Amino acid sequence: MILSVSRRTDIPNYYSEWFINRIKDGFLYVRNPMNIHQVSKITLSPDIVDCIVFWTKNPKAIINKLDELSEYKFYFQFTLTGYGIDIEKGVPHKKNEVIPIFKELSEKIGSKKVIWRYDPILFNDIYTEEYHINAFSQIAEELKGYTHRCVISFVDYYAKNKTSMEELKLEEKSEKQLINFSAKLQEIASANGIEVFSCAEKIDLSGCGIKHGSCIDKNTIEEIIGCKIDVSKDKNQRGECGCVESVEVGSYNTCLNGCKYCYANYSEKMVCNNVKKCDVNSPLLCGNIEDTDKITERKMKSLKIQQISMFDI
Repeated sequence: MILSVSRRTDIPNYYSEWFINRIKDGFLYVRNPMNIHQVSKITLSPDIVDCIVFWTKNPKAIINKLDELSEYKFYFQFTLTGYGIDIEKGVPHKKNEVIPIFKELSEKIGSKKVIWRYDPILFNDIYTEEYHINAFSQIAEELKGYTHRCVISFVDYYAKNKTSMEELKLEEKSEKQLINFSAKLQEIASANGIEVFSCAEKIDLSGCGIKHGSCIDKNTIEEIIGCKIDVSKDKNQRGECGCVESVEVGSYNTCLNGCKYCYANYSEKMVCNNVKKCDVNSPLLCGNIEDTDKITERKMKSLKIQQISMFDI
């Protein structure tokens, strides 16, 4: 199986000790967000976990713990944008702190295992096209040689982030404007040895050299683990999403990054309450098992294809 750690919260940043403890214990629990008393038990044996995909804006807390994952294969989706604290309240200063952390992680695990995310891209009176071009250019130049892949996407409205998004007074762009803008990003990235992919975008950017990408990507995983895998597209994601199936281990309303555009953390009060419930020794990310909970072990298996096909020879 592929482990997603996590689309819902920044586990490497805020819950690295919890996750490493789960690895040591060999299992974790995940609540069903649609039925909170339905709990899944996920076995974390390296014989079953083919690859771990980490999602983060700041992996500083987990870098020195990565040696604990020597039996596992993994890579990072590292979001690094040009936004300030008005948009990403809990993220440290990009130039002084986050970019050096990106480089440190890349040097430790290899540049092919750190994917740069410049997303989501939003436009308003402050974050204009010119602003993004300048910010993207500065970051790309800093990350040259430290990554080879960049993921971009344009911001989406969700019911749960509608209020905070309206506060940003976003500016709509036409498809032609988005294509022309994306072409400039592609040109900058290419000059720095970085290939750009789009994430869950309806708009076709192939004309400017940007392919539809996938964050939990079959080809990337196969390259990292050195083996073919048998896996299908993730049906739980949007139709435009190219990600393959994975097991999500995070919880909503647990991230302290405080990003205005986030769909996974829509109540600051709930975030504060949930963070207080976090116990690094609990199988659950936040809280503990209650009498009304029903625990079901999910039967997971490795996705590796052990038999060699004649086409692989």
